[in-house]
Amino acid sequence: MKEKNMYYKGNEKNGLTPITSNWMHEILDNQEVLRGVLEKYGSPINIHHLPTFNDNCERYKALFNSYDLKFQIFYARKANKTKGLVKQAFASGIGVDTASYRELEQSLELGGNGENLVLTAAIKNENQIALAIKNDVPIILDNEDECVLTERIAKKIGKRAKVGFRISGFVVDGEKLYSRFGFDIDHITNFVAAYIGDQKTFNHLDVVGLHFHLDGYSTYQRSIGLLTSINIGNALKQKGYPISFIDMGGGILMNYLQDEGEWNNFKSSLKERVSSGNNNLTFNDNGLGYSMIDGKLHGKLNTYPYFNKVHKDSFLREVLDYIDADTGLSVAALLRKHNYEIRIEPGRSLLDQVGVTIAKVVHRKQDAKKQWLVGLEMNMSQMMSSSADFLLDPYIVHTNKAEEEEPVEVFFTGAYCLERDVLLKRKVSLKRLPSIGDYVAFVNTAGYMMHFFETEAHLFELSSNLMHTGTNEKLSFFHFIDDEKIVLG
Repeated sequence: MKEKNMYYKGNEKNGLTPITSNWMHEILDNQEVLRGVLEKYGSPINIHHLPTFNDNCERYKALFNSYDLKFQIFYARKANKTKGLVKQAFASGIGVDTASYRELEQSLELGGNGENLVLTAAIKNENQIALAIKNDVPIILDNEDECVLTERIAKKIGKRAKVGFRISGFVVDGEKLYSRFGFDIDHITNFVAAYIGDQKTFNHLDVVGLHFHLDGYSTYQRSIGLLTSINIGNALKQKGYPISFIDMGGGILMNYLQDEGEWNNFKSSLKERVSSGNNNLTFNDNGLGYSMIDGKLHGKLNTYPYFNKVHKDSFLREVLDYIDADTGLSVAALLRKHNYEIRIEPGRSLLDQVGVTIAKVVHRKQDAKKQWLVGLEMNMSQMMSSSADFLLDPYIVHTNKAEEEEPVEVFFTGAYCLERDVLLKRKVSLKRLPSIGDYVAFVNTAGYMMHFFETEAHLFELSSNLMHTGTNEKLSFFHFIDDEKIVLG
């Protein structure tokens, strides 16, 4: 008979407890199904819960509707490569932001069109632009060279291109925000007026909107960005350009952790340990951005801010509720007054609670420092983002009952022949050493963790991706759809 609750969270004390969903625990508590899935698809597997993705879409829709705003939501596909989530985005009534030829081509084949797709690639080639123009997909232009290329292709095809202009250089509290992307706000109005339109240099481009994306997570800066964009849009309208939307991109904060106290304790403990020269919290004294130089602590925590009181819809409310000093109106009121559709391109926050990554334990060993290293059948690229570490406690699934518990501290290591292939930099406390064949589950990994840096080094196969349909019936093997089997066209 199956032992109930043979899984538990690592770091029972002094941990970073992730927010989890019932569907995650249902899978971890059903070893028969979990074993069957891993045996069929291999380790690691990425499981995506489609109903949760839909719930996140509905939450953003409800927010914008509460402000009586015209809006459009685009799922930033770069955050997760699966086809199933693209199909779910269309089924949920939102669009998809594409950043490459293959993303655009595949999204078109999965049901996308000029109304629910946008091309925002940082580097655009002829194939991307031609595909977008042929399918009436708006292209967000970043520089004059892209204007030249888009004009040439549109003229060759014999079809006008719908374009938006990415802008940057917003002035916040007297300082100009730097970005390597976009046209400078001080020049965009004159540039469009001088070069875009009939009898002008770029006479095959139809300007339909403005776009920006800010680094970091400041709601204040986004409010200023929207206010500036409204003013630029109004100036362009007066010159005869039908600016209909302002797209504020993504970077909408989400919250991963249950407890703010745990988050604050970890941050202060890490700084204290690095400062003391006795950092036993992380693998080989990794400061996660902190270091001691000439006896002084330097740097900052180089990770995502995993705990946030203001996140998702409350984050957007702060942006929209900001009052413009010149007019006395909120950002939302000004968008309504000037009849602009607001667009967002969230990736991470639309994938909140959508995914888990599960890998099999292959070996256990002690290194020269007497540290326990638990080798998993996966590699660091299969759970990696720009963050210095993924600061959520994992779950351990024991496949056999032990007679007694023997607490142990471990690091999880991956399959690459690299010293730095340590999956979590933080030490993880467990009730007992995992056995070969046990499973380790990393939760809430769908946004930027699963695929963003995944490679095929060593000729390892890429991880398997499954869509979980989330019915109310008892969990079974048949509730999982292999993303590779999702039909295009």
